[in-house]
Amino acid sequence: MNMEIVHKHTWLNHINPSMKLIVMITLFLFLLFVHYLNWLLYLTLFALLLLWSFSGYSRRLVLLMTLPFFLVFLSTASSMIMFGKGETTWLTWGMIQVTEESFYRGVHIGLRAFLFAVLGLLFALTTRPVLLFYSLMQQFGLKPKYAYSFMAGIRLIPIMMEEFTTIRNARKVRGTRARKGIKRLIHIIQSYSIPLLAQSIRRAHRIAVAMETKGFEGDGERTYFYKIGFSKFDGYFIGSIILMISVSYVLSNYLPIFPTGDVRYGN
Repeated sequence: MNMEIVHKHTWLNHINPSMKLIVMITLFLFLLFVHYLNWLLYLTLFALLLLWSFSGYSRRLVLLMTLPFFLVFLSTASSMIMFGKGETTWLTWGMIQVTEESFYRGVHIGLRAFLFAVLGLLFALTTRPVLLFYSLMQQFGLKPKYAYSFMAGIRLIPIMMEEFTTIRNARKVRGTRARKGIKRLIHIIQSYSIPLLAQSIRRAHRIAVAMETKGFEGDGERTYFYKIGFSKFDGYFIGSIILMISVSYVLSNYLPIFPTGDVRYGN
């Protein structure tokens, strides 16, 4: 069954990729110091709304891509909830001790991991890797030999997957017998890794020679196929992030969901 993925450009696709990367890194660092559960909860809801409305993909596809994040939330939160410290005990069963404080801290850590995943997905869905490297070269002076090497590496991933499929089909056609035990695992690793490694070395050598021939080692002025600059959408993005943080803080004070403040132990 052929599944066609429909994508449309939104205003998030027109943001300067380097600026978007810097804003996202700054936001990640800021979230590390947010210790108020209600504030983090509202930030997560707004980030989900941003992903849901402006990712450019169908809502069903976005929902499918975010489903694993709920597993990350549960696995991250449960470890703190069941084995955390606290004074108000809710449940005790063997080594498991659930307290009110550990529950809030666990939900807080789970939300933080979930929010990181949502923001990372938003960046990945609205940023073309080629434009990101072009922007890093033009705005931050990244050397072309590094940027184009990364882009070439990204382009090689589908080729390596195709070669892996070819090797697997060839083994099936030849009727290779499957061994048992640890020898089977070692034989499979050797059968796939050695041909893939040899092909990768030859391809990397050809790319290196081609890049050297076209002067990628030089430090002179270069021309670019894509000219990446700044636009009004960059201001919209920064403004939306600041508005999201501010509104979330106000709502956490006037419309708190959880009856708790700072979830750090001892506060």
